[in-house]
Amino acid sequence: MLSAGSYPLLDRRGFLANLGTGLSSIALVSLLQSQGMLSADDETPLRPLINPAAPTAARPPHFAPRAKRVIHIFCSGACSHLDTWDYKPELIKRHGQPLPSTEKVITFQGENGNLTKSPYTFRQHGQSGKWISDLLPNLAELADEMCFIHSLTAKANTHGPAELQMNTGFTAEGFPSIGAWVSYAIGTTNQDLPAYVAILDPRGVPQAGPLNWSNSFLPAAFQGTAFNADQPISNLARPVKISADADLATRDFLKLLNDEHLKLNPGDTELSARISAYELAARMQLSAPEVSDLSRESKATQEAYGLHDANPLLAGFGRNCLLARRLLERNVRFVQLFNGAYAMGEGVGNWDGHKILKSDYDRHGPILDKPAAALLRDLKQRGLLEDTLVVWSTEFGRMPTFQKGANGRDHNPHGFTAWMAGAGVKRGFSHGATDELGHKAVDKVCTIYDLHATILHLLGLNHKRLSVYHNGIERRLTDVHGHVLTDILS
Repeated sequence: MLSAGSYPLLDRRGFLANLGTGLSSIALVSLLQSQGMLSADDETPLRPLINPAAPTAARPPHFAPRAKRVIHIFCSGACSHLDTWDYKPELIKRHGQPLPSTEKVITFQGENGNLTKSPYTFRQHGQSGKWISDLLPNLAELADEMCFIHSLTAKANTHGPAELQMNTGFTAEGFPSIGAWVSYAIGTTNQDLPAYVAILDPRGVPQAGPLNWSNSFLPAAFQGTAFNADQPISNLARPVKISADADLATRDFLKLLNDEHLKLNPGDTELSARISAYELAARMQLSAPEVSDLSRESKATQEAYGLHDANPLLAGFGRNCLLARRLLERNVRFVQLFNGAYAMGEGVGNWDGHKILKSDYDRHGPILDKPAAALLRDLKQRGLLEDTLVVWSTEFGRMPTFQKGANGRDHNPHGFTAWMAGAGVKRGFSHGATDELGHKAVDKVCTIYDLHATILHLLGLNHKRLSVYHNGIERRLTDVHGHVLTDILS
């Protein structure tokens, strides 16, 4: 007969003690995980449990989030930090002098000319006393809401790859966008609208086009749905020859057939996902026109966003900003708002100010400024800023010199600015710095990987554990890099 001493688990007291401590240990680990207190070195993948029949259903994050939703305002063309957010008195002092360097600096389009101060005056704003240029007077009034990151660096100095890094984490094509990662991880509470929407600039698309909101190797349900206030979602309208009753009856019959077909093919996740996509499209026939109907907004709100401005591009971007707010208040999880496009050429419809920066930015500044400021004010007034993270960024910065033989600045990935506002970040705060001329990040230097890690963290996601096994590699948004910028967290 077996003795209890040889096999302790057969001892009733030992068995009960181990059972009790084992269950309590499991509970403790679960509690620590929910609070984000487990070791940051733990990189074991945490895969979301996705119901194929409802792939965008809300799922719990890794730990308690500070933000419930994100809006990313992306200025295509590399908006100059030196003419907007990054005040450099030394650049003013040394205006017209050569760039101090032991070697000739050659950038994207060639040789640089002399140091050139901004054509815009910088002034202090708010209780924080933040210096912001007169190019963006309305946004400048909101300086105390913003958390500036002045020491960003990028890996590429060409627009397409740099856009991709900012929006997907990689300079190469073929990787999921940050919005796709977020909707894959935690879905959305609104099942009548997409989890992830890309709102395109009235002038067109950025240089890398749909790759900026792609799902890539993530399931197709998580790609961004692209539309804007003037171009509704394609193929949602009911044909005029089909009545509403006939359309509804057809959908009900189709659902019956789909359900019966699914019973014959249990476990077919692709079939379930396809059915779910068609059902979402049917629901969006009602929800999308409603959310896009800006006439429901008050005249005061429409005026604040500039919907009736004499500049049609400002009015168009204003409609997009108001559409973004309507999507956010309906709990769309991730909204990407593009400002600037490449269809019109270099610097004409985007922030790529190589040749004549002053005239280009005089055109682009007002288009961004009034509507984006109205969006931030509106979110705060409605209480949405408490759990919405607003991110403003561009793909890289510009040089403190003008290009040789031109009146514009060349590309500069060595130092530039982004800012955040809202849920979980400090207000009226600045993190890091470029050198005294604004050329290179020198203090608290950070990367786009760090920016992405911080966004995910504020959504309750551990960037090291949110991954997908693809083609033999464990892939994540931040690749094998990235640290949360704890200094900016409130």
